[in-house]
Amino acid sequence: MTKKAMDEQESNKEYLGDIPQTGELQDALFSTADWSVGQSEPPIDSSAARIAELESELNQQKEQSGKYRDELLRKAADFENFRKQKERESMMASSRALEHVIRELLPVIDDVKRLLAHAPVDAERAGEARPYIEGVEMVKKNLEKWLAEKGVKAIESKGMKLDVNFHEAISQVDHPESEPEMIIEEYQTGYLLGEKVIRHAKVIVAR
Repeated sequence: MTKKAMDEQESNKEYLGDIPQTGELQDALFSTADWSVGQSEPPIDSSAARIAELESELNQQKEQSGKYRDELLRKAADFENFRKQKERESMMASSRALEHVIRELLPVIDDVKRLLAHAPVDAERAGEARPYIEGVEMVKKNLEKWLAEKGVKAIESKGMKLDVNFHEAISQVDHPESEPEMIIEEYQTGYLLGEKVIRHAKVIVAR
């Protein structure tokens, strides 16, 4: 055998020696497959724990949000009640102030009515006093207009049956033509502010 042939034989042995044997190749393949499977499967236990943790946090946030919502609704209801109470108090204060002003004004109206009731009736004196009488009548008209705008109206009395809710009898007289407790004369006019009596009418009734 030549030297060249011997070198080629040695080279082939080295090449065959580098190739894994069948058993070794199978072991390597199974080991690789096991590693790949182990790496591809997720850690199930840790994922479930994380999901449970997130669900717990979500439930806590929902509970806290519900508490804030309930608190906000309570505050809104308290504010609405407070606002309505202040409105009622303001309306009542305005109504009391208006009633006070009207009560103070009623005696003035009474004086104006009495003045007109005692105006001169004879032609000469009435002619001389006519400008003053017309001025007083205008004042009376304006006062009555103002009262009407504020919701004030006079209580009907004469010819009515006595009603203690609206009338105050200051005297009784014999009056054969009228039924007992029938109002035959009004001494002082009474007034209503809306539905409230701010002054009872003072009247004279039949006995």
